[in-house]
Amino acid sequence: MSTPINRSTPIRLGTRRSALAQAQSGHVAAALEKVSGRAVELVPITSEGDTNRASLSEIGGQGIFATRLREALLAGECDFLVHSLKDLPTAIPDGLVIAATPVREDARDVVITRGGTPLHQLRTGSTVGTGSPRRIAQVRRRAPHAEVVDIRGNVDSRLQRVATGELDAVILAAAGLSRLGTDSPLRREELGLAEWPTAPGQGSLAVETPTDAPEELLRALAALDDPDTRLAITVERGVLEGLDAGCQAPMAAHAQVEGDEIRVRAVVYAPDGDRRIGLDVTEPLNREYIRRNGSGNGADAADGAYPMRAARELGLVVAHRLLEQGAADLVSREHSSS
Repeated sequence: MSTPINRSTPIRLGTRRSALAQAQSGHVAAALEKVSGRAVELVPITSEGDTNRASLSEIGGQGIFATRLREALLAGECDFLVHSLKDLPTAIPDGLVIAATPVREDARDVVITRGGTPLHQLRTGSTVGTGSPRRIAQVRRRAPHAEVVDIRGNVDSRLQRVATGELDAVILAAAGLSRLGTDSPLRREELGLAEWPTAPGQGSLAVETPTDAPEELLRALAALDDPDTRLAITVERGVLEGLDAGCQAPMAAHAQVEGDEIRVRAVVYAPDGDRRIGLDVTEPLNREYIRRNGSGNGADAADGAYPMRAARELGLVVAHRLLEQGAADLVSREHSSS
């Protein structure tokens, strides 16, 4: 049985120290305060991803942002966490649960330039900054004449590198710019998801807490959950899991609920962008089943105990079909080079 909450003490939200992490945690904190009637305080935590400036592809990708925060949560240093869902590995540690996935922000990528030149029209030799293997492969397909520069850093530092002329363009997530409320004279080009799908979970947040958290906290967090977002990201993470893309093979998956159907677009790219293998699949939704059984653990529905298992299974099927159609060659090639 969980311990009751002392309502006179604030709920502690563990968050990375970056401006973006603080902003998105602040949005969730404000929503939780309205639902719970209690104060929420931010507990800054430094992750390896915040201190190690090496390329993400070299230091482990997703898990470097989540590991230290989860250690703090399990140690009782905070009561819950807010993650960028795309930063979370598909395996959720024992003792933790994704208690909510709030309404998703814009899942698209955007190209930031000084003059507004579209990515595919940039001059030969133009420099485009990104540290994502997926975005690197996509840039090489969309603008093969451009030079890709592997970069790290926060949103402001990336924008500054364009403003000063050090780079001609950078690729950023639209959701991050929106959450930060970034006001910049630089120009932006939104990249459509049909031709430029993004990372599984992009634009979504994951609210994580211990499985034995007080029932009052679990109920309050569950009130922040958006069922359509949860369905979509569960499919996307199923694709990621099925591809076993922790090898950093460039891949994208985006799912969207459209009426009584869910549509998923998934692509695996060759690292140099010269090949891509993709699928576009639409399946019907059983909304009555979701309404009776849905809640809580959308992002880590790892077995049949959770109602999101059908969504996860759809993602796994899509991944299997991609592998059968040749994506296995792209993934294995990446394994052999790592």
